[in-house]
Amino acid sequence: MGMKILIVDDDKFLLDMYSIKFSERGFELESASSAEEALKKISGDWRPDIYLVDIIMPVMDGFQLIEELKRQGCRAGSALVVLSNLGQKEDIEKALSLGVDGYIVKASATPSEVVAKVTEIAQHISKPRPKP
Repeated sequence: MGMKILIVDDDKFLLDMYSIKFSERGFELESASSAEEALKKISGDWRPDIYLVDIIMPVMDGFQLIEELKRQGCRAGSALVVLSNLGQKEDIEKALSLGVDGYIVKASATPSEVVAKVTEIAQHISKPRPKP
């Protein structure tokens, strides 16, 4: 596939597991254990095709990270998917109001299902064309 993905989750076990799963499917992968680390990774020229973001993280939560990505213009042409244990209607609605492309509840999806769902979402996102 060759798509670039940035996985942001403060749970090292899950971060490692999803890193392996996405790498096996041919994704070019970067991971971050905090929102701050994620922002540092994209501060240069590297931009992922997909952001996979947890909500519950220390210091800056996933909602704040999503807002910051939008503010910095880092979202353009990229898919943004929430992967969280928060499954309440209010949390999902808040994420959708921030413009996410998908919301996956960790407890209700196997790692393989997460990869399949993220791949499906990513196929519907296209990079914007440069202006002439």
